[in-house]
Amino acid sequence: MEGSRPVKPGSSACLWLGLVSVAVAFLCTEARTTPIPPISPSNGTCTGNSKCHEGIILPIWYPEDPSMGDKIARVIVYFVAMIYMFLGVSIIADRFMAAIEVITSQEREVVIKRPNGETTTTTIRVWNETVSNLTLMALGSSTPEIMLSVIEVCGHNFQSGELGPATIVGSAAFNMFVIIGLCVSVIPQGEVRKIKHLRVFFVTAGWSIFAYIWLYMILAVFSPNVVQVWEGLLTLAFFPICVLLAWVADRRLLFFRFMHKKYRTDKHRAVIIETEAERSKGIEMDGKLVNSHFMDGGAASNLIGLIEGKEVDESRRDMIRILKDLKQKHPEKEMDQLVEMANYYALSHQQKSRAFYRIQATRMMTGAGNILKKHVAEQTKKCTSVQEVHVEEPEEYVSRIAFDPAVYQCLENCGAAILTITRKGGDINKTIYVDYKTEDGSANAGADYEFTEGTMVFKPGEMFKEISIGIIDDDIFEEDEHFFVRIGNLRVLETEDELLSPNSLPYPKAMLGFPTVATVTILDDDHSGIFTFESSSVHISESIGIMELKVLRTSGARGTIIVPYRTMEGLAKGGGEDFEDTYGELEFKNDETCKLVHVKIIDDEEYEKNKNFFLELAEPRMVDMSLQKARLLADDVPDRKLTSDEEEAKRIAEMGKPVLGEHSKLEVIIEESYEFKSTVDKLIKKTNLALVVGTNSWRDQFMEAITVSAGDEDEEDTGEERLPSCFDYVMHFLTVFWKVLFACVPPTDYMNGWACFFVSIIIIGLLTAVIGDLASHFGCTIGLKDSVTAVVFVALGTSVPDTFASKVSAVQDSYADAAIGNVTGSNAVNVFLGIGIAWSVAAIYWHMKGKPFEVQAGSLAFSVTLFTIFAFLAISVLLYRRRAHIGGELGGPRGHRLATTAFFFSLWLLYIFFSSLEAYCHIEGF
Repeated sequence: MEGSRPVKPGSSACLWLGLVSVAVAFLCTEARTTPIPPISPSNGTCTGNSKCHEGIILPIWYPEDPSMGDKIARVIVYFVAMIYMFLGVSIIADRFMAAIEVITSQEREVVIKRPNGETTTTTIRVWNETVSNLTLMALGSSTPEIMLSVIEVCGHNFQSGELGPATIVGSAAFNMFVIIGLCVSVIPQGEVRKIKHLRVFFVTAGWSIFAYIWLYMILAVFSPNVVQVWEGLLTLAFFPICVLLAWVADRRLLFFRFMHKKYRTDKHRAVIIETEAERSKGIEMDGKLVNSHFMDGGAASNLIGLIEGKEVDESRRDMIRILKDLKQKHPEKEMDQLVEMANYYALSHQQKSRAFYRIQATRMMTGAGNILKKHVAEQTKKCTSVQEVHVEEPEEYVSRIAFDPAVYQCLENCGAAILTITRKGGDINKTIYVDYKTEDGSANAGADYEFTEGTMVFKPGEMFKEISIGIIDDDIFEEDEHFFVRIGNLRVLETEDELLSPNSLPYPKAMLGFPTVATVTILDDDHSGIFTFESSSVHISESIGIMELKVLRTSGARGTIIVPYRTMEGLAKGGGEDFEDTYGELEFKNDETCKLVHVKIIDDEEYEKNKNFFLELAEPRMVDMSLQKARLLADDVPDRKLTSDEEEAKRIAEMGKPVLGEHSKLEVIIEESYEFKSTVDKLIKKTNLALVVGTNSWRDQFMEAITVSAGDEDEEDTGEERLPSCFDYVMHFLTVFWKVLFACVPPTDYMNGWACFFVSIIIIGLLTAVIGDLASHFGCTIGLKDSVTAVVFVALGTSVPDTFASKVSAVQDSYADAAIGNVTGSNAVNVFLGIGIAWSVAAIYWHMKGKPFEVQAGSLAFSVTLFTIFAFLAISVLLYRRRAHIGGELGGPRGHRLATTAFFFSLWLLYIFFSSLEAYCHIEGF
């Protein structure tokens, strides 16, 4: 049964963590009742009681001193309400992250000049990947913690609180130890994940640790228990400084230009990224700069120089490779089906942002389904519905009279040229009259053809009529000539005796179509012919298969002529690489004026192709030439004086000898298949994840809100949806209120996502204010301090979506940047924005009143110090895991991964344990 499937490892780990958190909370409650040793602690928060206070939004639940039964009931209510609010924050954060994905996915076109002088147009992201990760992406995952800290200070008359700062530090600990520890163990057996952007990681990791060292310096060193204005503002200013340094490292500017690295183009839409070199032994990028080399900084910083070359088309080549592989695996599939399969494969395997993983985790957790599979299924339905719509051409109410075809050819000895005039559409029961007349071109009436004019009558039911024009034959050598035939003066027979022009009718029943002029070319038959191609060059698509090339015989068609031909290599290679070598002879019979040469073109499905080869005609020769004429034209005849009759005969024979024309050598230029290129272009556009997570109407949002979908991401990559499980239905009905409520948020298509961005952040602020009150009342009811409640419960609740997101990114990504970078970046942003904004506003407020802004170091300083020490240990372990015998930060041999996971989980448990003991003064803090 679907509902009885085993729990996934990520879910199991989070359940165990929740149980451990509850256990620690009750231990802390027990510790509160234990007599405190007679020490004189520095922690000024040791004293005090757990009396509940009025919240920012929620009032106190009276009576304040309930019985044990009422207290247990209140604890359950507060706990369930807090979990439900966490679900609400996760769902609105889903909308918030979707807006961020749309904003950071904005693109612009740039024109790139290649070394050979050619130009090509490609699309690049407007937002730098590193900048977007540290600003909007980190803000999206850290918004609840940041808003909780700011609202707590502003809502309590600008007095410092314990819940907000403790949540930030507790969330950082959970991210650093639990999320990374979980990601180490979920990697499939035998695989590893390494950090690719090492320099960026070092910058963000360094800043994430420095942020908490700086927090300790503010609380305990510069001005103990007081936050000054400059300290708050400097904390806030560290955020743009951190982003700037990470961008410098990413672009390899300043001192980073001397670090060993190589450039390449990202597979995702030509974003320029930078990859550190691989090392066979030791820790990569360990500061020793072994085998490092120096690159020209000008070239390194030149975007055009980075994009040039083959790597600029890497994403296209990957898409082409995917299509080819799918064609081989599924030869029975139609191209449209292959395109949708390739779309899902590319979406599943391309590098994704942390916003996407957060959205994916939240939606699967709340029964909204796998967004990739839903997106591909919806696209398939749209394509099917479009194909099923047959557009019927409107009925033609007007008869159109025109030549079909418009170009005719005939030999000089053909006697007459037959031209066809057709009637299409309208009422075929009408009688139509149309006049025709010949006009001179290079051919003259009376000398080359017979002047002809008259009236053609289309009787009821007749759809075509023929005109016969006499051709005059002569024995004079001359060029091919042409003349024209024009139709006009169309009339419709309305009654038996009345002919009306179309303009005189209430509405036209017949009119002249296109073309109204036909061209007739008279081919001279008194010469053996001039043999040539139609033009000097021809462009063909590589998907053409068998190419047909016309060899024309002009200015004569007398006798049987043999014309040899052969292909010659250019940039395109023969022998089956780009085309099949072709050679042979064309035999033109008497009066035959056209022959076809067939060449097989090899389709290797290149996105951009511009190769050429040549098809050359050799000297033609006559087959039915008389012996006397052959001797006269032979080049190896012994010198002897010709008689006057022989001279005249030779002159006539020379005039009639077949020769090559102007285009005896044809250049064939093989270009990429337009259909294939457009297919690849469409696929690349479809792989923009903003199209997957974004919405374009409120209708779509409400339909999505009330629809339950399967949420198991471990299915095979078939792109097909499966039926929802029992867990999906339960989670959907638990969260359907939030889904419908937040469907009112503006769609991400409005204002390029900014409307959704600002509305979502306001709603998150309101929800976090309620969560802060619930957490505070829950803690005081159960007997926990705000600092312990924040570290154990609030931090866990705000970090659960990030846990699932990092777990999915660790498994699906080829590198560890998304899983680990999410942690280090968010931890730094939490302090610089969450603490920086709240304390800056409060410090300025109290400074204007002439009073200091007091913040008791107490438990916060101790927690910060403890986290910093443990974070150093965690990062050291991650760097050690880059050694060759393990292979990377995540995954690796089973023993190493289990040991690493156990070590990281132990750090988190120790952090909670010691922070709780210090909060209740069982150990001495600061």
